[in-house]
Amino acid sequence: MLPKPKFCPQCGAAVETEMRDGQPRDVCTACGTVVYQNPPPLAAAVVLNERREVLLVRCRHGADEQAWCLPMGFAQPNESLADAARRQLREQTGIEAQPIRLLDSDSCPNDEYGNLLIVTYEMRKIGGTEAPGTPDDAVAYYPLSRHPPLGLSPNERALQLCADTHLEEWAIRDSFERLQTEATKVMLSDVLIMLIKERAADIARLWLAEACENPTTARYKTVDQDKLLERATTALSQFGRWLSGHEADREVTDFYVQIGRERKRQGFYAHEILSVLMLLKKHVWTFARNHGVWERPIDVYRVLELNRRMAAFFDRAMYHATRGFELEDAPET
Repeated sequence: MLPKPKFCPQCGAAVETEMRDGQPRDVCTACGTVVYQNPPPLAAAVVLNERREVLLVRCRHGADEQAWCLPMGFAQPNESLADAARRQLREQTGIEAQPIRLLDSDSCPNDEYGNLLIVTYEMRKIGGTEAPGTPDDAVAYYPLSRHPPLGLSPNERALQLCADTHLEEWAIRDSFERLQTEATKVMLSDVLIMLIKERAADIARLWLAEACENPTTARYKTVDQDKLLERATTALSQFGRWLSGHEADREVTDFYVQIGRERKRQGFYAHEILSVLMLLKKHVWTFARNHGVWERPIDVYRVLELNRRMAAFFDRAMYHATRGFELEDAPET
């Protein structure tokens, strides 16, 4: 708790407590100056490495000197809080950094100062090597979700806000990396694939209606409509599993090779098979696009990711359908 001021910093006269604006205030008895005791501001820095770990130092604030905290300290006269955060970071950890964004402003009680106001910036490392400011200090990176207990509650709040700020960005990046490596883990576009599975029959009906009317696929009117609808619905119901990994490759290959062979026996041309598959792709994409959300970057990415996965899948489907077509004798014309 801060000691009660006894003398006015303006004129040196005695200070007494008076009610001002409904609050007890310390007021100079001579010049009337109100002597405020505002919480002193500290500047703190959140620095993440490429593994999304946060840089922490051994805390020297508060009762527990063995606790960890963000690099932080008081601002000097005529020093901005952002500059103070950079200086404290350099002094305590040995690295140089640039501010990215203001994360938070929060306060907490303190035995010596009565209250502390902590302003926290997220910063990007631009130089230096991590090293403690003194031999008795410690500096280390910890995962955001598994760091040691922190000595100051505003530090905990700032880290949570930092994680929330990066949530969508990291989700997009992780999903994109899985897309690049063809990993089988959960991807952002899976929610749309589940929706396609649930509405497979509706999408199949829209596709079949156009396939029977489109001049490039009009011959499909001569095929058993119920069987076409059933097969398309089955394919769309399996779409998510077929996209999920290599274990379904043989099933996809056999399915479309069989379609190619069957259509050739029925007298179709190869371009009709390819055209009808492109129509199916169009209806799946149209459905996903119309039922996706476009308000946030993560929503846009989800739909575009699905488009890329669909493109790769339908390329395979058309390739194997063409292979099946070539395995049969040429149709009579």
